[in-house]
Amino acid sequence: MSTRKNAAYNVAYRVFSILLPLVTAPYLDRVVGKDGVGLYSGAWAWSEIFCLIGLLGLADYGVRTIAQARDDREKLDRTFSGIWQMQLMVASFALLFWFGYVFLIAGEEKNIALHMTMMSVSCLCNFEWCLMGLDQFKSIALRNTFVKLAAAASAFIFVKSIDDLWIYGFVWSLATLLGNLSCALVLKGKVSYHRVSMKETLKHLRPCAVLFISVAAVSVYRKMDKIMVLYIAGKDQNGLYESAEKIVYCLSGFISAIGTVMMAKVSNLQEKGETEKIARNIDKSMNLIICMVSAMAFGLAAVAERFAPLFYEKAAASGVLMIPLGFTLIMIGFANVIRTQVVLPQKRDHILVKSVCSGAAVNLIVNACLIRSMGSMGAVVGTLAAELTVPVVQFIILRKELPYKRFMGYVLAYAVIGGIMMVCVRLVAGLLPVNNWVNLGIMTVTGVAVYGALCLGWWKVSGKGLM
Repeated sequence: MSTRKNAAYNVAYRVFSILLPLVTAPYLDRVVGKDGVGLYSGAWAWSEIFCLIGLLGLADYGVRTIAQARDDREKLDRTFSGIWQMQLMVASFALLFWFGYVFLIAGEEKNIALHMTMMSVSCLCNFEWCLMGLDQFKSIALRNTFVKLAAAASAFIFVKSIDDLWIYGFVWSLATLLGNLSCALVLKGKVSYHRVSMKETLKHLRPCAVLFISVAAVSVYRKMDKIMVLYIAGKDQNGLYESAEKIVYCLSGFISAIGTVMMAKVSNLQEKGETEKIARNIDKSMNLIICMVSAMAFGLAAVAERFAPLFYEKAAASGVLMIPLGFTLIMIGFANVIRTQVVLPQKRDHILVKSVCSGAAVNLIVNACLIRSMGSMGAVVGTLAAELTVPVVQFIILRKELPYKRFMGYVLAYAVIGGIMMVCVRLVAGLLPVNNWVNLGIMTVTGVAVYGALCLGWWKVSGKGLM
């Protein structure tokens, strides 16, 4: 399947994954309140941490390794078999530790956490890394979409109060497991499992563990910030932060969708030694990603304070947090292109580890200093500092190898365009004093029109179109 079709399927699935939580989040906010959202957020964050441990660094290592082996069926089968045997071993240990957390450590979120156990079980049969490495994005998108729709419907039907939070956790946990099992069926005929020696299994452990260091570091400032806010500032502040972060995280799904497709493609090109194609892909991807994330960041900054009260009845104050948090999208997008198309395909994993560990350290320090006095806004500042640290460290290491001057030109150009768009949207907002969905729609259409028109003008003048 072509790169464009793979990207289309993956982006479409990410868009769906973005919209679905945005549909269920206001309902959850209404029926359980900020305290309930904060409690659920803490339990879910712990569950995701154990899942990250169970999958080690397979989200990157598995995709890259399968993509590089897919043109040789014998090599592909042995590679898949070795990686899966390693996965079973690590995921089993993670599942045991999960039960230890639930029964020995968990506090008032214990009941919710127990009903999220299927999340950890799903790590035993998560084959997305293999399907992505084989360019089978369509299967992942279609099957997971169906399962998640069923889960969302169940949440609306059965969750009626804060006492039903365990049902919400169980539904989404079970959906994750069923989605993984359904995707596993697609592997039939494309790859075969053959028992391999322990030596061949363990050879994948070290490189996978190295990448897990980066995964663990990212989880520090993507998951631990919620846990820190929950235990330092309380459920109310964590509910606000969760509401704001959910919007930004959903938007970042676009970046991840394109990055995953491009990592599989570039890894395969790297194996073939096609360096010129790789360079063209990197430049086009950087232009596209920065265009997208600038529109999202400045657009969110323009409408956040109008959007939040309409979307979250009980967490309207989260709009103030969304404005600065949205600008992390630019940093995430920039770093993602370097990570997925330079660092990982070239197996220079140490660069990824150094950059994200630096970001995690900065995040922990800033959070520890600011959350107690600033509450959820302290976590926002910590996230901004962490996400900025990652591309800065990448630049320090790769500044002589990549055309950073041209990349920063993209950032500057789209930031100017985004800034103009934001001003225009806010001017329109001043003419629409009543806050309702119709007026928010007018503001959004204005932003799209202004940003689109300015981009078309810049592309014509500079010759730097997206294609």
